Amino acid sequence: MDDGQKETRTLRFTALCFALAAGVGAALGGAAPARAGAPEVPAWLHAHLGTGEGQIAPVVLDRARRLYHEKLQQGTVRNPCYLAMDATRPSTARDGTPGRRFYVICEAQRSFRAVSSGHGNGRKLQRADFSNGRDCARHFSNAEGSKLTAGGSYVTAETRTSFKGYVGAANRREPFFRTFLLFDGEGETANARERAIGGHPAVLVRWQCRFKNPDSPHADTEGYVPYGKLVNYTGGRSNGCTTWSETASKEILALVEDNPTTLYIYPESGDIDAVAAAVTVGRSLSRAGLYWNDTCLQTIRAPRFWPKETLGPIIDDWRASLPKLAPPELPICK
Repeated sequence: MDDGQKETRTLRFTALCFALAAGVGAALGGAAPARAGAPEVPAWLHAHLGTGEGQIAPVVLDRARRLYHEKLQQGTVRNPCYLAMDATRPSTARDGTPGRRFYVICEAQRSFRAVSSGHGNGRKLQRADFSNGRDCARHFSNAEGSKLTAGGSYVTAETRTSFKGYVGAANRREPFFRTFLLFDGEGETANARERAIGGHPAVLVRWQCRFKNPDSPHADTEGYVPYGKLVNYTGGRSNGCTTWSETASKEILALVEDNPTTLYIYPESGDIDAVAAAVTVGRSLSRAGLYWNDTCLQTIRAPRFWPKETLGPIIDDWRASLPKLAPPELPICK
């Protein structure tokens, strides 16, 4: 970060601190841009409002509904359901199961479902450490290559299914495919496609070796295909995408296939800066009109948003410093 960027961020942060100290934190808490109004929250949905396990925080629901109804009025979406995520919540519930912080809401059907989702794990570089712990996210960014979550407004787009490798016992090796749901963002999240941000099942194939299978459509020029172990990381960290359990993924992908809908992810950069400023001056978040999950706030102490203008050059320099090595060749399976 150069001196000008440091000065700009310092002035922005100082202004937030003075504003919060003056008692106008509620105004800062309205960091999301104004949107078209949404119908009143139906009575049955009130039971799901709150900060307890499986509930959705009021500010997250309000913004998700406003985004959804705005896109409905524009004709961008027609899906009867919409999606939301609260990335301030922990990835693990008190009973040790994956924490539920991703929401599928279908108001016409009076359906509300909370499922698990990963948050971006970030990176630990020499010039900047923006890595996140497994349970709580402290760092957020919209920078390409940051591997961090970026809160804001999205609309689901097309899906892409790709081959990830062969899995299974030696005598029953089968190809494994994973479907990826692309997101289109707006505003600070407008570079979602550049960042390859979307949603997918929280599974991967950790390659171990390769074996000869020239008849496979996935074989390389020498007739080999990769083989590995299937790893499930439901509720863990991701590369900045939203990741769901295999069961939840099937339902979500079926819901949005050829029928896009909205996704709102909380928090946005303004929310993060306002909460950090409130923590700095020791001001109560509730009195300032701000929201962050209590459990995670105690863990991270204060969140931080890294703008792409700040983090992008750091990531570019790191990439340029990497030695130019040929990709390692997988050993032959025994």
